[in-house]
Amino acid sequence: QVQVVESGGGLVQPGGSLRLSCAASGSIASNYAMGWYRQAPGKQRKLVAFIGSGDNTHYGDSVKGRFTISRDNVNNIVYLQMNNLKPEDTAVYYCNGVPPTLTPWGQGTQVTVSS
Repeated sequence: QVQVVESGGGLVQPGGSLRLSCAASGSIASNYAMGWYRQAPGKQRKLVAFIGSGDNTHYGDSVKGRFTISRDNVNNIVYLQMNNLKPEDTAVYYCNGVPPTLTPWGQGTQVTVSS
């Protein structure tokens, strides 16, 4: 079974940037949709970006224009470049397939945006 490990989170000031990485333990087909999800305290986990067949990308309205999702199919890594971060981006970020049935949820990586 594929497992994923998320990394790259941290504490950043508003307007700052971070790049998250999601490393998969097994091979994922290049056309398999992969997504980044986030869960803020007291809120449900939600999909914020995903990359699908042909590397087509889709973003939630709250991150459009600021976040970029990409993938390295050779090394089975999915990235999330996050720019112009805002306090409301504070959450634990997870990766999984879309829908999220590829793997059990990983531990995620905490992103905190605060001055």
